[in-house]
Amino acid sequence: MASFNKVILVGNLTADPELKQTPTGISVCRFSIAVQRRFARSGDQNGQQPTADFFNIVAWRQSAEFVARYFKKGRPILVCGQLQNRNWTDPQGVKHYATDIVADEVSFVDSNRSSESAGTDNQSQYTPDAYGSNASSNAGGNNAAFEEMQGDESLPF
Repeated sequence: MASFNKVILVGNLTADPELKQTPTGISVCRFSIAVQRRFARSGDQNGQQPTADFFNIVAWRQSAEFVARYFKKGRPILVCGQLQNRNWTDPQGVKHYATDIVADEVSFVDSNRSSESAGTDNQSQYTPDAYGSNASSNAGGNNAAFEEMQGDESLPF
């Protein structure tokens, strides 16, 4: 039987990420994110109170270094990964359980550079050729890139 374990989350970091090294020199970064629920629970004066879920994330190697370098508390982040369960027994004999998300991919959600330059720097925006000035000038005239179809007989449908 096939199995599938994939998690995709977009949320905000609850604290600055912690970058550490294993004894063999592999980078590992632990952080947590808050993800707003799509619904709200009732209970406050307006009847609606936003609710968030908190998830522990572990990133390894280049992903760990990327998160530690570019992300800080409060910053939005996209995480793709898989769920992983851990358990251990402490020195007092108490068994503990934890569920982490092991990040396969991490990415920016917003771009400070693009939001700061919105409306002032048109070079950062991409406009396909179809929406450029050439498209409007060829709209009513003959365009060499298109050829006229004589009849519907040759169409396969």
